[in-house]
Amino acid sequence: MKVDGGIGGLEHVGAMAATQEARGYDGLWSAETSHDPFFPLLLAAQETERVDLATGIAVAFARNPMTLAQTAWDLQAMSGGRFILGLGSQIKPHITKRFSMPWSHPTERMREMILAIRAIWACWNDGAKLDFHGDFYSHTLMTPFFNPGPNPHGDARIFLAGVGPKMTEVAGEVCDGFICHGFTTERYLREVTLPALQRGREKAGKTMDGFELSGPMFVVMGRDEAEIEKAAKATRGQIAFYGSTPAYRPVLEMHGWGGLQDELNALSKQGRWGEMGDLIDDEILHTFAVVGSPEEAVRGLKDRWGDVLGRISFYAPGGYDADGTTELLSILKED
Repeated sequence: MKVDGGIGGLEHVGAMAATQEARGYDGLWSAETSHDPFFPLLLAAQETERVDLATGIAVAFARNPMTLAQTAWDLQAMSGGRFILGLGSQIKPHITKRFSMPWSHPTERMREMILAIRAIWACWNDGAKLDFHGDFYSHTLMTPFFNPGPNPHGDARIFLAGVGPKMTEVAGEVCDGFICHGFTTERYLREVTLPALQRGREKAGKTMDGFELSGPMFVVMGRDEAEIEKAAKATRGQIAFYGSTPAYRPVLEMHGWGGLQDELNALSKQGRWGEMGDLIDDEILHTFAVVGSPEEAVRGLKDRWGDVLGRISFYAPGGYDADGTTELLSILKED
């Protein structure tokens, strides 16, 4: 199992990336939250030699296939072939109200977007005529002035994040890997996610061989009860935040907690964010997160995800110091 870390910001990101590579991480992911997800990876590419560099995630529908194809081409070239274009759909209110972009048929749109990116790359890398016609995107013009030519390191890998089975099936069909949402459980992954990925692979005439599953999984870790409780409080709040989103309701319903989504959603609409974590009891916490000392956390990660995830990262809303994450990494690498 590969173990990934995260980077963000711009001021010290190069040094941060070099440090994490030296510690033994296999990949570094940059998220689109309050900053652009691509810029940090450009700086990280200049300061690292081995680690994969990935967006986890970039909001696909805030952009178009051409801009994504160009950015990925540049980062693939700059990193020496280490770039992973990790995409996600986000939810309708963010796309329409935050990015002022259109929203419709997200699974069909995502499938078409990724196929359009691949068609653009085929034009640049293989000399194919750019003649992509879709319901949402059309790309038919590529003059030599705007063609960067073949990428010396080939196409970047494309990973797609998802929760629902339809988006997950799209990932299996047209992508090279899948990013499991942190708001997932072992049962949901095995009973919903994996079958959907397999259906997608079969639709494309492919097997799961070479297809990577990546997961930022919740870890509640501490060296004593006080540290564990502090980490648990932050994680309860994050689980509650995700649980308030209607699109993620099926995960809760699988465990008989569908009514919890209504309660959390109502509190979020009232702006009572601080109270939401109180609804996440110990059973729910332990279902979503591994909890315990560093050794117990590693054992839990391996028992829960070791046979299905090709790469993993630590989702710790409360944050750990560098020594804490390095300890988890060291134990995982040693076992």
